[in-house]
Amino acid sequence: MVTRRIALAGFFGWPLAAGAFFGPRPAIAQEVPMADSLSTAQGELRIVPVRHASLALRWGGTTLYVDPVGGAALYRDLPAPDAILITHGHGDHFDPPTLQAIAGDAPILTTREVLGKLPENLKSRARPLANGEAGEIAGIALRAIAAHNTTPERMNYHPPGLGNGYVLTFGESRVYIAGDTEPTPEMLGLEDIALAFLPMNLPYTMSPEQAIAAINTFRPAIIYPYHYSGSDLSGLRAGLADGIELRLRDWYPPKA
Repeated sequence: MVTRRIALAGFFGWPLAAGAFFGPRPAIAQEVPMADSLSTAQGELRIVPVRHASLALRWGGTTLYVDPVGGAALYRDLPAPDAILITHGHGDHFDPPTLQAIAGDAPILTTREVLGKLPENLKSRARPLANGEAGEIAGIALRAIAAHNTTPERMNYHPPGLGNGYVLTFGESRVYIAGDTEPTPEMLGLEDIALAFLPMNLPYTMSPEQAIAAINTFRPAIIYPYHYSGSDLSGLRAGLADGIELRLRDWYPPKA
């Protein structure tokens, strides 16, 4: 499995290093070939799943890291970030030592909660975005989308108002990175999403069944399950509406 993952990254010129492992490794079959790209009107968007909820996007010479954690070794063979997005303050999404090691001079866009926890040298080039607010980073337009639990007994994990998802616009193509959330009205009301990253692990986010219902409501063209440690994703394909492309990737490769 490690060989196949390195081959994927190498296809885009971004070989990946092995790093920290988050929780039990679920059994999941990867698809071949692994077409981790999206064609936009202004060039190809390249997608690199890093681990768990961490990923990198490259578009038009700009490299964006999302929720980079797990230590600098995971990122040593990737292009340096031109910008960093952080969805919320949990340790599997926000890790100051990793940020200190890899951030360089990249601007950071995050939540007010995370801004207050950043080291001073990073805080000076970070800014918060509240749920519903629009902004831009490294020339990429985006909007913060509410990310929180909705099931009463799970509300303590991700209360409303603290976390962000993000919709980013690459040319005319809109990419949704959900962060940690269950289906919210804001998610279900999304339109014209070319590609979406959705978490699905209980009790912290949503079940695969919740995810299927949400996906079939806002109908992204392409869906990446991520942040799925311990979940059984075997029923996803059969549950999705026609025309939605499912990209199953191994976000939990073993240590080298």
